[in-house]
This record gives sequence, C-alpha cells and structure tokens, in this order.
Amino acid sequence: MCKVNKKLIAEPVKSYLCSHTATELNLLIKKKVSRTDNILKKALDGKQVTEEEGLIIYNEAPLEDLAFVADRLRRRLHPSNEAGWMIDRNVNITNVCFSQCSFCNFCRKKDSEDAYLTSPEEYRQKIKELFTLGGDQLLLQGGMDPGLGLGYYTDLFRRLKGEFPQLKLHALGPPEVVYLSKKEKLPFNIVLRKLVEAGLDSLPGAGAEILSDRVRKILSPGKATVEQWLGVMTEAHKLNLPTSATMMAGHIETREERIRHLVHLREVQEKRPRGNYGFIAFIPWPFQDKGTALATKSGVVNNINGMEYVRLIAVSRIMLDNIMNIQASILTVGRDIAMLSLNAGANDIGSIMIEENVVSAAGSSFRFDAREMQSVISEAGFVPRRRNQKYETV
Repeated sequence: MCKVNKKLIAEPVKSYLCSHTATELNLLIKKKVSRTDNILKKALDGKQVTEEEGLIIYNEAPLEDLAFVADRLRRRLHPSNEAGWMIDRNVNITNVCFSQCSFCNFCRKKDSEDAYLTSPEEYRQKIKELFTLGGDQLLLQGGMDPGLGLGYYTDLFRRLKGEFPQLKLHALGPPEVVYLSKKEKLPFNIVLRKLVEAGLDSLPGAGAEILSDRVRKILSPGKATVEQWLGVMTEAHKLNLPTSATMMAGHIETREERIRHLVHLREVQEKRPRGNYGFIAFIPWPFQDKGTALATKSGVVNNINGMEYVRLIAVSRIMLDNIMNIQASILTVGRDIAMLSLNAGANDIGSIMIEENVVSAAGSSFRFDAREMQSVISEAGFVPRRRNQKYETV
C-alpha cells in the first residue's frame, strides 16, 4: 500500500508515485518497444548506461518510467527503505572573493563596506550553538580571498580542532584547492595533505556548477577549469578523503552538458583506489537567480521547474551507478519536490542547515528543523535516518 500523503503533492504528478507496478508491467509488455524502454531495461539489468543513451532517456523517456527505474535502482542500493537527513552548519570563512561569479550574490571585493572575515569568537559561538542543537559538523566555505594563503587555513583548522576535538570539518572545495595550489606553487595532493593534517575531514563538491568549460568561461572564468576540478577530486580520492559532488543546473547549460557532467563524475569515481571513499554523494540543485548579475544583466533566470528537477534526480540515479547516494536539495526545491525526489531515485534530503548564506542570498527561502525533515521523509513513504557526512547512521 502506498504511504505517500498525496494531499501535499501537485495534481499533475500524483499518479506516478503509487503506480510502480503498472509501470513495471508497461515496460515488460509493450508491443512496440521504444528505444527508451530498451535503455531503461538495460539499467534495470545492472548495465551501465552510456552518455548517448543517457541523453536519449533524459529527452524522451516519460517521467513516470524514469522515476520507476531510478526508484528500483535506489532500492537495490538502499534496501532498508530509509532516507537520510543530517544536522550541520554552514559557516562562511569570508565573503571576499576574486572570482566574482555572475550567479553569486554573496561575494564581495576586498574594499567593500560589508566585507568580513569570521573571527575566532564568532567561530566559537557558532560551534557551541551547533553542538547544542545536536550537530557536530561545520560546512566551512567562503570566497577565495587573495589575501589568505594555505597557512591561514591550516592554522584555522588546527585552532578549531584544538578547541573542539569532536568537531568535523567538511571544508573548502576544489576551486579553493586550485587557488591555494597556484598561490603556494604546490601540487594538489600536497595542498590536500596539509589540509588533512590540519584537521580536514571531508571535501565538499563545491564549485562544480556545470562541468563544461564553455559554461565556466561565461559564468565563472576565474574559477577552476573542468580538468582542475576533476583533478583535485582524483587526488582527494587517492588520499581516501571523503568527497561529494554537486551540480548547479538551470541557467545557460544544455541537457547534453548536464549528462556530460554526470559522466565526468562517474569516470573519476571509477578511478578511485579500491576500498576508498571517493564520491559519497551527488547533490544537484537549481540555479537561484534572484538579484544575480546573470539574471539582472543577462536576463538568465532559472529554467528548472519541479518536474524537471525530479527528472534530473532520476536520470542522475540511473547514470551514476557507482555513486551510492543521491541527495535532493530540500533547501532549494522545498518540501513537495523533495518528497517526489525520494520516490524518483534520491535517498537523502540533506541538512537542516542551521546557517546558510550563499544560495539564500540568491533567493532560496526553504528552511526546516529536525522534526520537519523527518516528517518530509515519513510522508514520502520512507523511514527517517539521521546520518553524518560519510552517510553513516548517527
């Protein structure tokens, strides 16, 4: 019996959440089998879908078929019928950044009146609040301030870990590592080693946006290239540093570029040493356009609606056969679409995010407490499971 509370779900998508049996029969007994059916059957048979095939099903397969197949693949990887959530806090080291990406409202120039660098006392207060609310992880990010070198970050990590030994640091990202590598004239692996020695526990998949140099040259020309972003992650995996991967979709990229993004991640994941963490999760979210230069100067606004996001979640689960977890970004898509995503391949809805300043600066307004996160998961038909950054049960 379907457990989904359909009263919370928009009318056009009520039908497919509880129609898995009918969809399965359709896939098996259609007299005229389409090419999307063959590709989806291939995925159900446990065979890897190619880049070309991924684009075909993205463009042509009915959403209910994509959701069904993605849900079946998700349940094979996570047979316990649980869906994850966590408690953490996003603290920004600084809002000064030389990159000045056109989709970002958060960054400031060095001489801006509201430029800041988080102080030791502010860290102390924020961490104590995090512990009080039951969390133990900081997502520690910020702009790429040309005045801050590797020594600043290693000193900061050591100071935080020295005062709060139980604290977990999920910090920086490939663009920062590339920047520090250039600044210090050190290879990626040495920069990463020094950060790990100072207390880095895991590396976020920040700054991926779309892994297309065509897109990156337009949106964020000062940031890491595709090769550099992937290179940092490859070295992180060799060090057995847990990582995540992300995608910001819905601006100037094509569906072909989204699929290529997924293939890039899958290929890097295949290279990780046997037994190492690699990419633990993939998290796509829609471009938040409010007040950004990309929207105000170029007229580019988010073009991913709720159903397109669910389609992206499903295609991601089908394509990323070697990445265990797909997270729906409840922070950017809200309750109803997060619930749909859990029935279309996702197995996690992210964090209550005690503090978040970057995507919220561009219009994201969805916030949830621990009770609400568990309610979303339960009403979607799953058992809430609180977890840490390694997706281990807390």
